[in-house]
Amino acid sequence: MNSARDPRIAIVGAGLGGLTCARVLQQHGRSVTVFEREASADSRPQGGSLDMHPDTGQAALGTAGLLDRFHALARPEGDEWRVLDFSTAALLARQGPAAGGGRPEIDRGQLRGLLLDSLTEGTVRWESTVTSVTPLADGTCRLLFGDGTAEDFDLVVGADGAWSRVRPALSPAVPDYTGVTFVETGFDHCDTRHPDLARLVGNGSMLAKGAGRTLVAQRNSNGHIRAYIALRAPKDWHEAAGIDLGDQQAVRTHLLSLFDDWDESLHYLLRNSDHGFIHRPLFVLPAPHTWEHVPGVTLLGDAAHLMPPVGLGANLAMLDGADLAHALVTESSVDEAVRAYESIMLPRSIRAATGSAQGLDNLVPATAS
Repeated sequence: MNSARDPRIAIVGAGLGGLTCARVLQQHGRSVTVFEREASADSRPQGGSLDMHPDTGQAALGTAGLLDRFHALARPEGDEWRVLDFSTAALLARQGPAAGGGRPEIDRGQLRGLLLDSLTEGTVRWESTVTSVTPLADGTCRLLFGDGTAEDFDLVVGADGAWSRVRPALSPAVPDYTGVTFVETGFDHCDTRHPDLARLVGNGSMLAKGAGRTLVAQRNSNGHIRAYIALRAPKDWHEAAGIDLGDQQAVRTHLLSLFDDWDESLHYLLRNSDHGFIHRPLFVLPAPHTWEHVPGVTLLGDAAHLMPPVGLGANLAMLDGADLAHALVTESSVDEAVRAYESIMLPRSIRAATGSAQGLDNLVPATAS
């Protein structure tokens, strides 16, 4: 990109996609600032384990020059799925790790830490809440922050997730409830404290499916297992049941009642968790979700194409970030770079959204299979 000065680039959101974009830009000597509303990198838990796909997440890490560091942290043995019969817990199917590494697992927090550590100190401005984004007539874009200050940039990248503050500058779309809710919990030191569960889950992930109900358990690092109780239910299912989500025992009792015809060994996931239950209703953006190009602003990751969490989201966000950064360092102008990026990303996201919707229907079937 030939210009009298480096373009001023702002990335809103220090998630995996935004950090990948920042890393690739810095590799090419470009300046970039990441604005993040959280107070620090460790201000909240970062979620479960992710499988990095060769043609998306791993490709992005390769572009970012971080693939070797990723493999040093990843767990290739975690790329295993065990499917159990819900009524007997008998093993119905097992898919082991693919030859050559396949899709190795890594904790989201470890992956985010890897990306953060790769950036120039001070790249991320913590405790920076963006309240609005305004494209300007000269092709630049203005960020307004929660403290009342404003800054102008040649490009603002919305990498700020499902409830993006950047998206309204491009699209009126808002996420809609899928009809599926995850209730998350967890187990610590599983090989010693929960050995039966550890054997049931294996090295990777385990699932058991019934009509409108699924249990998923997933190995994380350091002996932790994260479990998800997936339900086809109204978003306010707990209110209809008279359940206060803050009353953990009431939640536990209600969930057990929903799975009373399941095998007792699977009830362990509901009875004996070391952590409380976290309510996570699943939302998606309309598919297809597209927009007319607007100079000075674009989106990546969940801000652009929020999908069900069936293994695509983090991988696509990172590939988005790498592709956008690559365009910004190879095209002749910021606007041409964004157009080139959107011409690749938008069709790709439409295909992925269709597949992920089908994946959610398979994960939590409405009727017994």
